[in-house]
Amino acid sequence: MSNSKSLIQFETGVTPYAMSALTDSGDHKTFNSAVSLFSNSSGNEPDVRPNGLITGGKVVPAASLTNNAVDVAALSCYLAGVKTAVAAGADKTITRPATAVAKVNSLTVTSAGALAFVAGTDGASTTFSSTRGAAGGPPLIPVGSIEIAQVRVISNTAAPITASEIFQVIGTHVERYDYPSFSTDNFNGTVVFDSALPLIHTGPVAKAVYASYAEPVFITQRSASEFVPADTSHSVSSTEVYGGVIGTSSKSLGQATFTAELSDGITDAIMACDGDIKFIKYFQNENKSPYILTQGVIGLGRTFNVSKNPMVKVTISPTTASVNRAS
Repeated sequence: MSNSKSLIQFETGVTPYAMSALTDSGDHKTFNSAVSLFSNSSGNEPDVRPNGLITGGKVVPAASLTNNAVDVAALSCYLAGVKTAVAAGADKTITRPATAVAKVNSLTVTSAGALAFVAGTDGASTTFSSTRGAAGGPPLIPVGSIEIAQVRVISNTAAPITASEIFQVIGTHVERYDYPSFSTDNFNGTVVFDSALPLIHTGPVAKAVYASYAEPVFITQRSASEFVPADTSHSVSSTEVYGGVIGTSSKSLGQATFTAELSDGITDAIMACDGDIKFIKYFQNENKSPYILTQGVIGLGRTFNVSKNPMVKVTISPTTASVNRAS
């Protein structure tokens, strides 16, 4: 097939998006943005801020020995994409059960940045439940709040809270912003968590995930040729052993490359990409939708000829292989 209609586009700018809530795709692991690609160019990297505790927030029995109360250390957290400082709180009071049965109180930071207890439903016995919203279990907390501790009691008699009744295990009783861990999928404009977020908020729903990001803007590089995608290659090495040979496979990721003719090799738009992370699109036919998408660090090798326009060998050093896109 002739390459005369092939087309290369490269990321030359961005459309920025301010910090905003992402949408749960339904699996509680992948959260979608308003765009299909995340730029990773300098100054435009995605900034992901799930709701959750960042630092501090240690909960201890009230120093005053006030009945049913705890003290809370100062903390910082992300709320709706904003880093928020919450002052220490003393004598924060739980609700005890009506009778001598299990009851869980969740200590939260509200969407307004205040400390507040949310009381669970009284259990049928002194046995605690691990099910959110169940009798004797931890309560579903309001959407927009974050959980920083649980206080579990089995007595209806007013008394000082003990250390053994306070629980702060990350992922079970504490909602941190960085747990579970997550990464950005720049090729799909999503944030992906390593495991599903727990549905501990009223609904039930997962915690809110916020991010700011930028969508790449592309222009066409005319007079381009010889595109090579960043593909993964496989190789085999062998070790001779008694009775035969043992083979070991390995793989490596190559650079993407293309060549282009420039106007002067100094003011061409692609010169501003040198050393930055950019997206490249290669269309085998400029009149059809399928293309190959690559993101990586741009390197430029110019050649200034005597009798014709300068040429540039463009390399794209990626962290992941080029991907095929139908549209």
